Amino acid sequence: MTDPANPVLAEVWRGEILECVHRGTAVVATAAGEVVEAWGDPARVILPRSSFKMIQALPLVESGAADAAGLGSEHLALACASHSGASVHTALAASWLTGIGLAEHDLRCGAHTPGDPEAAHALYAAGAAPGQFHNNCSGKHCGFLTMNRRLRGDAEYLELDHPLQRAVRLTVEEVTGETVSGHAIDGCSAPNFATSLRGLATAMARFATAGASFTGASFTGARAGAARRLVEAMAAHPVLVGGAGRATTNLIRACAGRAVVKAGAEGVYTAILPGRGLGMALKIDDGNARGSEAAIAALLARHGALERHDPVFAALADAPILNCRGFVHGHLRAAETLLG
Repeated sequence: MTDPANPVLAEVWRGEILECVHRGTAVVATAAGEVVEAWGDPARVILPRSSFKMIQALPLVESGAADAAGLGSEHLALACASHSGASVHTALAASWLTGIGLAEHDLRCGAHTPGDPEAAHALYAAGAAPGQFHNNCSGKHCGFLTMNRRLRGDAEYLELDHPLQRAVRLTVEEVTGETVSGHAIDGCSAPNFATSLRGLATAMARFATAGASFTGASFTGARAGAARRLVEAMAAHPVLVGGAGRATTNLIRACAGRAVVKAGAEGVYTAILPGRGLGMALKIDDGNARGSEAAIAALLARHGALERHDPVFAALADAPILNCRGFVHGHLRAAETLLG
């Protein structure tokens, strides 16, 4: 729900008229939990949705389950993905499960039409229904199934009291430094554990400092190595994390190793800045993705991870709005307070 007390993070201008604003909350934090900057209340509790898939994937890697299954960096990137359901995504998910002796019917994420236009058209042309591999969360669920084999859990791995979800919840609490205050069921049927924006940004900063000598870094040993591998996988395979033309993919590419980002539904974004040892988390009140994309692009530019002259910055944080004849009649812009 939009809170009029929250600051404006993105604006839509039509000519010289301010036509629309997107309010929200954004936090930049260190691994020690220090709030470097904040717009709105850092203690605001949200559902991170898909923005914290790297946290959900952490037990898979630090437990050794990923290595035991022979997973490569491309699998780890897919485990953190909200993908478009293109063939590059579905083929990898299918081969992943085949490699561990499982199949599509073992997934519990459900099916939806792929966001990738080519994949959607191919299904339509063939008169076929989408399958669970097309689900944008199928990579995360392949990771869940791989970890579940190690835990020897039952087939219903999404139940709140299942050993897998208990492990995920514990990991969320450890990396955010907070006790989970509640949960809801995500679109893919997995529990989504609530956290404050400060806690979420702190967790992202801990990923950023994994294996490095930053003051306040808290991941050591297997967890540090696992976090570093997940960040490196996302940076190496941006198309697997999102898809062609997606904001997440374009931002990861444009940041060129200076940051990796992850979108979540309802206007959530997180970012990991390894070179700065910082984490970011934001939530747009009205849930509009254009607002969250503009805001995260501005924050990345503010902290040196994204060049302001980069076309990706312009496309998200200073985007022209065209009418049906192709004339520019307005702009979607990140709020000046973010640009600084």
